[in-house]
Amino acid sequence: QVQLVESGGGLVQPGGSLRLSCAASGSRFSLYSLGWYRQAPEKQRDLVARITRFRVTAYADSVKGRFTISRDNAKNTVYLQMNNLKPEDTADYYCNAADDFLRQDYWGQGTQVTVSS
Repeated sequence: QVQLVESGGGLVQPGGSLRLSCAASGSRFSLYSLGWYRQAPEKQRDLVARITRFRVTAYADSVKGRFTISRDNAKNTVYLQMNNLKPEDTADYYCNAADDFLRQDYWGQGTQVTVSS
């Protein structure tokens, strides 16, 4: 069973930055498509950013130009650099790994991000 562990969340003022990290167990990390999702209270979980095993990236319109997803296969880690944070970015952020070959989908436990003055 693959385990994903997120870190880096916290409280930040509007306009500030945070970098989320998600470390994965196992040996198939380089094959995964990886994503960050977020869920605000009483709202559905939405895709924030995604990066394929070929490092092709995609972003939600609301974060384009502010967030950057990246991966380090040597460290089994995916990152989400979040700049110019806004109060509407406040949510629990979840890491996702999709193994398209094995058709398995894995989730982390989430890390909370609060943007407030």
